[in-house]
Amino acid sequence: MNIDLSEPLRRALAGFDPKAAKFATEAVDQILGAARTNGASDIHLQPEPHGLDIRWRIDGVLHPAATLPISLAPNIIARLKVLADLLTYRNDAPQEGRIRSAPGEVEMRVSTFPTLHGEKAVIRLFAETGRYRRVTDLGLPAEIASALTKLLSETAGMILLTGPAGGGKTTTIYACLRELVAESSGRRSLTSLEDPIEVAVTGVAQSQVNPSAGFDLAIGLRSLMRQDPEVIAVGEIRDRATAEGAFGASLTGHLVLSTFHAGSAAGAVGRLSDMGIEPYVLRSGLLAVVGQRLVRKLCVECSREITHPDEFLGLRVRHARTAVGCSQCGGTGYRGRMLLAEILIPGNTEVGRVILDRTDVARVEEAAVSAGMVTRWDRARQAVEAGATSPAEVRRVLGFSEGADTHPPQ
Repeated sequence: MNIDLSEPLRRALAGFDPKAAKFATEAVDQILGAARTNGASDIHLQPEPHGLDIRWRIDGVLHPAATLPISLAPNIIARLKVLADLLTYRNDAPQEGRIRSAPGEVEMRVSTFPTLHGEKAVIRLFAETGRYRRVTDLGLPAEIASALTKLLSETAGMILLTGPAGGGKTTTIYACLRELVAESSGRRSLTSLEDPIEVAVTGVAQSQVNPSAGFDLAIGLRSLMRQDPEVIAVGEIRDRATAEGAFGASLTGHLVLSTFHAGSAAGAVGRLSDMGIEPYVLRSGLLAVVGQRLVRKLCVECSREITHPDEFLGLRVRHARTAVGCSQCGGTGYRGRMLLAEILIPGNTEVGRVILDRTDVARVEEAAVSAGMVTRWDRARQAVEAGATSPAEVRRVLGFSEGADTHPPQ
């Protein structure tokens, strides 16, 4: 069913006078408001020869929203720059800024980037202030939420949140920080180094790095150690210097939280090893690695039972449902998203021993499964069996390289 969530936006924009002095202001307000209404996480404004394409990301997937004449693009981008306190006269270099919001409103970050046909802008809309505030609000499996909450009471070691871009890592780390603020009642020194600061958290001394001024993550970590921190959140580990600094802090009496791009919890261990982090540091410093992915949830109003095994797409499941599309889900067949998560805890177990042996990622994951880890693929199959998501969505997010079995369960 073809139901267009963007039709109201297109009608509204068509009703504005492009020659009016307030056109850019009204158009930007309408675009931002429509994105909030439809639950978009990002808005892309991309100049093309035919016009300014406006697309928004809903439940992790980009959808076309509207197109404006290319002649209006400079004014639209300039208006966004004004809202984000950026330099309107600079269109030859990337810029980043924040649209200040009233308490309780959705926070937004604006990023501009020069392209062949003009400046492109991407607006990130963060979750509402009242959502995902604590670990229990994230939708993690109960055993992972419980383990993560318990680990946050530790005084030393690293908790690493891993997954691809858009996997919800940032949301999780902020929920962990709020958990620490609430549980410590001001009795722990909580700090962060971020690039950029995406959400303000009361009770945490948040700092944004500035590489152009010589203040990067690695340098910031060394200086931060003189600020008497007990908990340090590092926005993202991107290089060996930052990784070494973060693990150094975790081994010297600090609880460290960070995010890291990797395809799985075991894959994160492998990537860190490839970066040059010594196995004994990984085994001793890591409290846990939480791997997470976000998949869209099937619309309960219109999904249908799959009747042909080929539609299982090789997943080891007995039964499954697929997306159809209706007025309730805007024709997509999906409404909202859910987490597929796994947690790897090295400790003094076989997992820790295989890490010390510098074995490959597959062996690390095998040891973790033997120690009780439920993998992302197992979570995905459980979600499909429960009718929460579809095989096609699992394959879209996790790919086709794994998860198949020539002998489906009986």
